[in-house]
Amino acid sequence: MKFGTKALHAGIEPDPSTGAIMTPIFQTSTYVQDEPGVHKGYAYARTKNPTRSVLEKNLAALENAAFGRCFSSGMSATETVIKTLTPGDEVICTADLYGGTYRLFTKVFAKYGIKFTFVDMLDVGNIEAAITDKTKLIWSETPTNPMMNIMDIRAISDIGRKNNIKVAVDNTFASPYLQNPLDLGADIVMHSVTKYIAGHSDVVMGFLGTNDPVTDEALGFIQNSGGAIPGPQDCFLALRGIKTLHVRMQRHCENGEKIAHFLRDHPKVEKVYWPGFEDHPNHEVAKRQMKYFGGMISFKQKEDTIEQANKTLSSFKIFSLAESLGGVESLVGHPATMTHASIPREHRLAVGLTDSLIRLSVGIEDVDDLIADLKQAIG
Repeated sequence: MKFGTKALHAGIEPDPSTGAIMTPIFQTSTYVQDEPGVHKGYAYARTKNPTRSVLEKNLAALENAAFGRCFSSGMSATETVIKTLTPGDEVICTADLYGGTYRLFTKVFAKYGIKFTFVDMLDVGNIEAAITDKTKLIWSETPTNPMMNIMDIRAISDIGRKNNIKVAVDNTFASPYLQNPLDLGADIVMHSVTKYIAGHSDVVMGFLGTNDPVTDEALGFIQNSGGAIPGPQDCFLALRGIKTLHVRMQRHCENGEKIAHFLRDHPKVEKVYWPGFEDHPNHEVAKRQMKYFGGMISFKQKEDTIEQANKTLSSFKIFSLAESLGGVESLVGHPATMTHASIPREHRLAVGLTDSLIRLSVGIEDVDDLIADLKQAIG
């Protein structure tokens, strides 16, 4: 079954009681049992909900995973992976990663004795150099947020396998349509379902997929024990969004490519970060592991000041200045004060995230209108 068909049908059956083609919203907290311990597979909704079960099967199929778990947010999915570790364990992380992930690692889990080492994963040799006998996890993100760096998932996974270290990949920017980390050797794939998967800026949710039953059991234990699960209505909305994921992603990519080239040719733009350019670092890796290059773009203007960035950010008419990404509507953001404000400025600058960097989440509007909006905003 190919991707577009899986998006509509994998794990989804008509409701047996009514024939409804859409999975019902099972808005219940508990389930009646025939006798103690004898039930229809559902006992309490924190542990399992029929709407959520269908979504988990559907998302697992899209990532070619044997197992899938949904969570109340992308961050709760991320923290579930870290909760499988114990004090004294070490994690090697992408230096350039989402600000919320950095905050979770350094401000929440570091105080419990888990060490996080941030390295430039463009050179996988940096990963090998950072490995110790306490390293238990490699956390990668590709494309990275917001610098659009591409990490070689297969090479990183080979290092993990050779050293008996699990590899987790945040696949949010690519979506399952563009990239499947488990197929490239990763042990765990993570998504903020909030973004491209749900796709309509109306759901907050996370997902973890794996092919290892032992890993899935550990993730499921924490999911049930901690209770950071999505509600059934959000699961319904995510299932609805997934049905058009492949169509939306095609349009995001088409619009993104045209806008990336427009920005690169603009006389007031200094640099554009988009993995589809042949001179982009690891462009060949992106060609190998991604279907297309996505709709996320970052850029800097030649007048590289925070004042100019603020002027541009405040001038958009169609792009909306807002947090998040991956919805059908185009969004523009300022990472230094929005998504990555929790990262110390010196760390941001070290990975190229300057105070004036602007990030675009290119939507599915008419691309001519988006380009006209960019023209008038940049000036």
